Formats: sequence, C-alpha cells, structure tokens
Amino acid sequence: MNKHVGGLRNDSRAWVEVPADDNGDAMIAAMAEAGVEYVFFTSGSEIGFYQEAIAKAHQQGRKAPKLITVTHEHASLNAALGYAAVTGKPAVTAAHVDCGTQHYGGAVHTAFHSGLPVVITGGGSPTSYPGSIRGARDGGGHIWMQQSFDQNGIVRQYTKWDHRMELQDNTGLMISRALQVARTEPCGPVYLQLPREVSLAQIKGAKFPTMQQLGVARPAAPDPEGIREIAERLVKANNPFVLVARSGRNPATVPALVALCELIALPVAQSGIRAYQCFPLNHPLYMSGTSLKDADVILALDVDIPWHADSNPPPDNAWVAITDVEPSKRRIPTMEFTSDLRLTADAISVIEALTAEVRKLITPDDQRRFGARAAKCAEASAKRRHDLAEDAKSRASKNPIDPRWLSHSIGKVIDDNCIVFDETISQNQVHDYLSVSQPGAYFHNPASSGGWTPGAAFGAKLAAPDKDVIAITGDGFYMFATPIHALWSAKHYKAPFMVVVYQNRSYSTGTLRINAVYGAADSYAAKANYDGGYFDPPIDFAKEAEAAGCYGENVTDPAQVEPALRRGLERIRNGQPAVISVWLARLLQKD
Repeated sequence: MNKHVGGLRNDSRAWVEVPADDNGDAMIAAMAEAGVEYVFFTSGSEIGFYQEAIAKAHQQGRKAPKLITVTHEHASLNAALGYAAVTGKPAVTAAHVDCGTQHYGGAVHTAFHSGLPVVITGGGSPTSYPGSIRGARDGGGHIWMQQSFDQNGIVRQYTKWDHRMELQDNTGLMISRALQVARTEPCGPVYLQLPREVSLAQIKGAKFPTMQQLGVARPAAPDPEGIREIAERLVKANNPFVLVARSGRNPATVPALVALCELIALPVAQSGIRAYQCFPLNHPLYMSGTSLKDADVILALDVDIPWHADSNPPPDNAWVAITDVEPSKRRIPTMEFTSDLRLTADAISVIEALTAEVRKLITPDDQRRFGARAAKCAEASAKRRHDLAEDAKSRASKNPIDPRWLSHSIGKVIDDNCIVFDETISQNQVHDYLSVSQPGAYFHNPASSGGWTPGAAFGAKLAAPDKDVIAITGDGFYMFATPIHALWSAKHYKAPFMVVVYQNRSYSTGTLRINAVYGAADSYAAKANYDGGYFDPPIDFAKEAEAAGCYGENVTDPAQVEPALRRGLERIRNGQPAVISVWLARLLQKD
C-alpha cells in the first residue's frame, strides 16, 4: 500500500520515518540515510548531541556514522577532505561554536577549492533565557561570549551554501539538503550552525526526505556543436595539448583520457595548478610541466588556472577550449584567462564525447601524423625522466641532502599500493620523479593554504585501510598543519600513514620570492640574510612524532635517505604512523 506523505504518491518518494527522541537523533539518521560514514569531531559542550545520538543509534542497532575524534579542527577538516578525495563520498565535521569554526582556519580555503563534498558544522551558542527550554543558557559566562552577530559569516565566502538551524526547521530535511548541495557539481563545502536548543529539542519520531530523494543533480551534457568543434581542432592540430588538474577527481576519467590521447597522440601537460592525478605519470604522452610556447590547440580539461600567465602562456594565436562543470570560474573574482570556447560539462562526459567524435574524423593521413607525434612525445618523455634521474644521482653525495636526491629516492620506494599526498613546492619536483599510474593514487594540495597533507593522509587511510598512505610536505607547511593532532588520531584509530618532511628550515616566500621581487643584489632583506625567511634551529619533528606514540626519524646522511623511507614504510605496514624528516640545506644559504 502506498503512503501519502507530503503529497508524494509512491513508496520510492515517501519520506523516511525514523525513531528519534530529539533533533540530534534526526540529524544523525539523515546523515546515515545519505551514506555518511564518518563525523570528524572536535569536542564542544553544545555539540555533545553527536556523541549521544551516534552512541544511541549504534547501541540500538540503527545505522549511524562513526565518530572520529580529531583534537584540532584544522586537521579534522583536512581529514574529511582526504577521505572525500579517495572515496568521492561526503564527510561531516563538527566543531565548537565560533571558536572552533575559526580553528578550521585555512582548511576552509582548501575545502572551497577542492571540488570535494564536505558538510562543515559548528555548534551554536544557546541564546534562550536560562531555564526556559531544554538546552537554554546555563553554566559559565563563556556561553554569552560565544554568541556572535553572524557566526556563519566566518566561512560564508568559502562555502557554497550555509544555514543556521532553527527550531522550526525539519532538521532531518536540512541535513539532507546540506548534503544534496555539497554533492551537486561543482561539489564543495557547506556550513551548518547547530544551536544547542535545536539539537536538544524533543520530538516524537522524525520524518524527512533523504538526500537521494531530494536528488543530486547530474552535470550538464556537453553541447554537441562545441564537442564537434573541439574534436575538429584537435584532429587538425600540429601541436595540441590537453591541460589537466582536477579531472582525476573522478578516477574513471584516467583510463578514458588515456584512450582519447592514445587515439590521436594528444600530449598531456599539467596546468598552472596541480590537484588530482588525471593521467598516468609514467605514460609516454605525459609531458608534466612542459612549455606551451608552440601550442596551436589547447583543451583545458577541468582546470582553474590553465597556465602561468607570466612565464608559460601559449601563443596569442593558439585556439583554446575550457571545459568544466562551471567553466566561468565564479569562485575566483578576477580571471583574465581568455578562451575561444567555454563548454559546460563534467570531464568524463567531455572525454567520452570527444573520443566518439574524433573517431569519425580520423583519416589514414591523420593516423600517420599521430604515429609520428606519439613517437616524438615518447622520446621526449623518456629523455625527461632519464635526465631527471641522472641529475638526482649526481647529487647523491651532497651534504646537506639535496632535495632532488630526496625526490628521486621517494620515487624509488613508491609502488602501486601507495596513495601519495603531495604538498611540496615546485623546486623539489617530487611529482616528476613519481611513476604513479593507478587512478586515485596521487593528490596535490588543490588550493594554496599550507598544512593540508597530514590531516588528509589520515582521512585517506580511514578510506583505504589496505593502502600505504604517504604525505610529502615541506617543514613550513608541516608546521601549519597542526600535525600532532593528525598523528594522534592515526595512532588512536589504527590508521597509520607516513609523512616525509623536506626540512630546509626556510620559507620559500621569505627567500626565493624576495629575490624574485626585489632582486638579490638590491634587496635590503637579502642583505639582512632574509630575516623572517628562516626558522632555524627547527622543531625536532621526530621527537614530536614519538610524543604521539609514532615512529620518528631525522635523516642527515644522504646514503640513508632511501633506507629511512623504507623503514618508515615498514613501520606503517606494522600499524605505527611514521615521520621521516630529511635535513636539507637552507634556501639561499650555505650550512
């Protein structure tokens, strides 16, 4: 017999009904119905409903996410992003009122530019008169101090959508709505403020539509005429490129892009900003950060910054197509990159449509051209990798350890069972030394707020417990990451990952960038030995790791770099998180 709930006339659209004694129960039930597996949680007095409702659901045999304690909100949100990056599924975070929301810090910026679905929540300080209703003001004076004029405003410009839960809200519906928006392309973070009175308000059961019933919108199909024009341009081009950055967020795009590129010998180059693994890093058509100065046709596939405008632009007469679920890039206020065609569609739809279209256009003469171009690309790719390896080996005995030798050594220990989270600066070139080929095995910080990798690696390990998860970062970003909190959680939840730290005790912004802007010869900062550009002597990251029950090792001997990395891998395979800190020369200084 069909139910008639909210005007819906069939069982598949009837709102779910779940046991609930208060709104906290309803919110947890809505998360469970949407398939949320984890709530990354940092304790606060007004968000205790998470603990109570999740524990109650588990004890009563009902579906509920697992509560994951992370002892700092910055690491917590990055963990949610790492989990979402590996699984494609949404995650939820929870923090204490305005103070905890502020502790999310730069991770909110990362979330906004990540293209990943996360529901960021912050408790709301109660505003009801003491004793008036359940959850009203009580206790110390801090409750009054934690009320702000616009708590959501702390993060609003970095979210797709935000809402302050109210007593009149159907809280299950609002959780489903938040998840629907977060998962709709372009995916991204949403923010919910959860006042204590609302979460503790008593109800008799809950009835709400699930996220699936609200419906996650599918991306627009690519315009056929636009696809036809791109295909014709690519087939006729002499020196085409596809630029990549974010298409690999969907792992299915990697083999699809390989098929398209091999069909027409289309070289793949990194755009101005890396993010996800979009193409096998060891493929003969992979050109990494190659020059675009001779390009005649460019397909920018799901990228934000197609090229470095000041150092690697294509010629003015190059024909450029930009495709994305949101190709105008509304998240970035000023955008000067021009394009001959902007096409709205997700990457997999574009790749598959282009593959079908170019098959119709290829002639025997084209195939001969493509064969010659493929051979040329393979030769260039092999030479690039050979030259990189030889250059690294020439630095093998340098002391302090050379960063290229470290990058080369990391490349040697990475295998197909590894997932790599990379947050190094371009000078270290670790990306170019990796031979990662499996989709979803490499991630680079998708934004510009440092301190992403330790938290992201923890979330990734929860998502992929059988994989070796490796975070690679510089020491400046590592300190931004509040890493001890990610390490503690990794130890506590038996989700070990390894961190490799490039420890040069230097900020590239305070050294290399100073030279680039002011010139080494004329810069007063250079004459003052870059005061503000160094943090030397540094924190002992190995001892810090040991304090959290993890394995820590400082490496100063270049001959021990690879053995130390292998010792770290052995530790995480035996269940212990590891930090391998490798001592490098300071930037622009002799040690």
